[in-house]
Amino acid sequence: MGRLPGGTSIFKTQSMSKNQWLCLAVILIASRITCAGAQDVLHYSATLEPDIAAKSVKGSVRIRFLTDAQQAEFNCGDLTIDAVRLAKTPLKFSVHNRRLSASLPSRTTRPQEIEIDFHGTPKFGIRFIPDRQQVYTIFSTSQWMVCVDDPSDKATLTLKLILPADLTPIANGQLISETKLPNNKRASEWTQKTPIPTYIFGFTTGPFHVVKEKSGNVEFQYLATNFTKSEVRRIFRDTPDMLKFFEDRAGIKYSDKTYTQVLAAGDVAQEMSSFAALEESYGKQVLENEENQWLGAHEFAHQWWGNMVTCVDWRHFWLNEGIATFMAAAYLEHRFGRAAYMREIESNRTNYEKVRAAGKDKSLVFPDWDHPTREDRTLVYDKGAYVLHLLREEMGERPFWDGLRLFTRRHFGKSVVTSDFVAAMEEANGKSLKDFFAKWVYLKL
Repeated sequence: MGRLPGGTSIFKTQSMSKNQWLCLAVILIASRITCAGAQDVLHYSATLEPDIAAKSVKGSVRIRFLTDAQQAEFNCGDLTIDAVRLAKTPLKFSVHNRRLSASLPSRTTRPQEIEIDFHGTPKFGIRFIPDRQQVYTIFSTSQWMVCVDDPSDKATLTLKLILPADLTPIANGQLISETKLPNNKRASEWTQKTPIPTYIFGFTTGPFHVVKEKSGNVEFQYLATNFTKSEVRRIFRDTPDMLKFFEDRAGIKYSDKTYTQVLAAGDVAQEMSSFAALEESYGKQVLENEENQWLGAHEFAHQWWGNMVTCVDWRHFWLNEGIATFMAAAYLEHRFGRAAYMREIESNRTNYEKVRAAGKDKSLVFPDWDHPTREDRTLVYDKGAYVLHLLREEMGERPFWDGLRLFTRRHFGKSVVTSDFVAAMEEANGKSLKDFFAKWVYLKL
């Protein structure tokens, strides 16, 4: 994020707004909850009706999963669970510590599908802005839809949104249908066919106007309200170039047919699968100086590093955020030259050294991520990016980028730990990098 935890400029400034601290609280809650049970979710099919004025949601979700137990457990935030059914038969269920437990009638090796009805007024994970008629999700999916929070449990998604017909929504994957409903409402349905972690499930909606363009096989969509179409094109004119750069450095094509960037109200900076929500101030900064594209590049980089190559748990979170932060700087180097890159790296170094000087340096592989501090977040973003810069200098240009491509290709669509990254970089380097990683990643030298 340029977000929490998925990367935002907030981590470049060392200060957070009240809303950003609230988002941090969401992550802490999600991190403390370990999803019990051995189920493997295959697919979510959700119908959601947000009420922007009331700041509430209601809906249902069908979850198809495999388990060898007679109980299924899912994260549900502070949502109220109204009913749980298996093949239209009500199931006994309980809710404790933001976790829904449902009793299954028998053990089976075949996929099962239960349907859950819910409603609530989430305090986190989704942000309602009634005076702008906007709503968007921010990281903690179980606050607005029952799911499994575990980042390693990837699944496909079908999401149907019921909203006022005069609003423009966007969600994961491809729009497959739109249906007019009574009371000037509309049902819009998307499908996400590539399995992804639930923290990048999401949507945003508002009275946006849409600007489209196509580059190769990818259609770009830019959504905004307080900018003219000409300004929107200027703000996002480098997005197709970012696509080419990240595809080249990753060694693998972008995995969706569309990529959407939304300029939304508030201080949002959130990547989701196939789109990103960016604060409107980002657009203003780019119009003032075209080099102010770090946030847009960071969120786009997550479509490879984070969304598709995903840390297996938050202890290895630097593989999401450190790489995306570094890759945003690398894009600025590609677009604007070495000086632009070094300004970002120097910022990363300075922020990291403040933490180290305060005696709060840690291994980038955290022993846990239950109570991350501001300094911990600086480590995964800024130290992570700075370490990658040092590794680039240690290995040299060709071996470094070969190693990153190897890591990305080998683990695309999978979950990773730090040793996976080390193995790929050493393979590309042709010799051990044990001392480097011991010093900079594991703090063992």
